[in-house]
Amino acid sequence: MTVIVRDFLPTDAEGWVRVRRAALPYMVTTAEQVAFDLATAHPDRRYRLLVAEEDGEVVGTAQVGISHDTPEPGQGFCNPYTHPDRLGRGAGSLLLSTAEEYLAGVGAVAVYTWVLDETACREFARKRGYGPSRPAHFLHLDLKNSTLPPLQDVPAGVELRTAASFADDPRPLFEADAETTADEPSDTPSELADYEDWLNSTWRHPSFDRELTSVAMVDGEVAAFSAATTDGGTTYATGMTGTRRAHRGRGLAKLAKNDSLHRARAAGYTDAYTGNDAGNGPMLAINEWFGYRICATEVRHVRALG
Repeated sequence: MTVIVRDFLPTDAEGWVRVRRAALPYMVTTAEQVAFDLATAHPDRRYRLLVAEEDGEVVGTAQVGISHDTPEPGQGFCNPYTHPDRLGRGAGSLLLSTAEEYLAGVGAVAVYTWVLDETACREFARKRGYGPSRPAHFLHLDLKNSTLPPLQDVPAGVELRTAASFADDPRPLFEADAETTADEPSDTPSELADYEDWLNSTWRHPSFDRELTSVAMVDGEVAAFSAATTDGGTTYATGMTGTRRAHRGRGLAKLAKNDSLHRARAAGYTDAYTGNDAGNGPMLAINEWFGYRICATEVRHVRALG
């Protein structure tokens, strides 16, 4: 039985989802999302999806490209995952080597990847020249059986809305997203400056749930938000929770996230996930207050090319 690596085809979507959900169940993954991400990727991202196939079955996946929205050029990424039942057959190695060759050819000088904080995964990365950088946690909240904090009273001068109310003009949400994203801890910080790209990659994304995304307004301006992504079934995830700099320290992010979680549970979602940089103490504290518990940890690794 031989493992081969090739480019993703539309007929691979279900196989891709099966692998990703088995290897990384803490993130929202749908067939529609995979196809959308590939079709709408910014040209400068040089985005490519690879699949590892064994006897006609997709057993591994990798997202590959360039972090085009970071100020330092040439920062590549590759996130390979193999189905847990197909480990040790060479799929991960072949995906990674194929990705590195491609990235070197399009000008990458470094490759970043997320590695699960497990002995076998860390050793896989080490043997291939990758060194650890910053860790991040996945957190889970059982929406069906946990008791959420009561809905808070909305302070005077504050209004809670949903992202759906910005359908005619989502630019205020883009500006809030850009400001909060710039302050997120990261090895490859993002600078959201392209509104049209944001509309394509975020606002129109099939997993972005506008009805469950809560927005706190102060004096008619976006002050804080909690962005929701969903799989249309049972899984809800927080894409980003942030507060604009002028409004921090007032509990508005907590207010927005609490509102979103209550509405997600009312809509029938049973599992809530979120991710946190391990050094982001304030956001970790907020998530612990809601009842989230760490369910897995990934460590960012990097390897220089050349």
